[in-house]
Amino acid sequence: MRPIRLLVDSLADEDNFNAQLTNARDIMSRLDPAHFQVNTFLSGTPDPRLVRKPAIRLIPLGKRRQTLRILNEFLWGGHDILFYIKSSPAAKMYLALRTKWIDKRIVIGTIESQSDLKNEPTIKPEQVRLWEQTILRSDFLFSNSRAVQASLEKNYGLRSEVVPTGVDTEFFTPAKAPAPNSRLSVLFVGSLRPFKGPQLLVRAASVFPAAEFFIVGDGIMAAELEAQVQRERLTNVKFARGLNREALREQYRQADIFLFPSRWEGSPKVILEAAACGLPIVARTDYQPETVIDGRTGFLGGSDDDLLDGLRKLLANPELRRDMGRASRAHIERFDWAPVTRQWEGIFQRLLSERDGGRRS
Repeated sequence: MRPIRLLVDSLADEDNFNAQLTNARDIMSRLDPAHFQVNTFLSGTPDPRLVRKPAIRLIPLGKRRQTLRILNEFLWGGHDILFYIKSSPAAKMYLALRTKWIDKRIVIGTIESQSDLKNEPTIKPEQVRLWEQTILRSDFLFSNSRAVQASLEKNYGLRSEVVPTGVDTEFFTPAKAPAPNSRLSVLFVGSLRPFKGPQLLVRAASVFPAAEFFIVGDGIMAAELEAQVQRERLTNVKFARGLNREALREQYRQADIFLFPSRWEGSPKVILEAAACGLPIVARTDYQPETVIDGRTGFLGGSDDDLLDGLRKLLANPELRRDMGRASRAHIERFDWAPVTRQWEGIFQRLLSERDGGRRS
């Protein structure tokens, strides 16, 4: 039986750290080449894992007319499944055109955040409309957590299956012989946008002056946060931007606690990575993260004060930090990309078998 042919609507560029694109690359790099042939797009330097992988074809995109190149592949590519379709003009045109003829190819969309996008002021109305006209028109939808699944059904009445976001537990690991920090280190990684809550790190720095706070990321709040730190003369806050994968892993390994105050998420990749590096996690209950077990691998809270209280407990108790960090690593191993990819392989095979009336085993 011939391999299943996938067109993955993503980029193979190794220096693109968008969470969805890195998720797609992690899945592609682990698919069984005996059973899956993969096509995906490339606009820069390719991820070496994909270059080395058999049965992966990288489709170069020029600097101009990228939308037409992608649309052409959507329309005429010899794939069975279009996977990880994005909110893009090419996807919008393809999904509108495919209603004009009998297109038996399967389109799979993934939902990786809450579906009440209209309530998030940093997301423009035109971005919401494009999302509704692309991802939500897929043949099959998959959410990355039960909370995301419930949000999609509540806001749009659409059903989805749950496949979790994974993490590379062989790459993101605790330091083998960590040197104790002279001052306890609290880390945040994420986009610097209001709903992510990086401003709580600055507040925490004033509440806990004996600890150091590292804010890794960039975004619309960067200048504002840096100005606030200078204005309040906080010497225990450091900023970093544009870290590659290896440098980010070192940030996790050098930290003692991961503080992630975001209110609006799906299953944050940074929590998975921090937990895989053995950090206790402090996060919000708003999106019910399945990657954190409250009171065991960290603390979940519904307010800023709740999060600061959890942080206070961890800063004051080295045994608690150690025990929760170990539990965090053990819990997150169930989210390793290897079993998650096997789950996706089973889904691809099942959907094609159903489409073909059970003829494909």
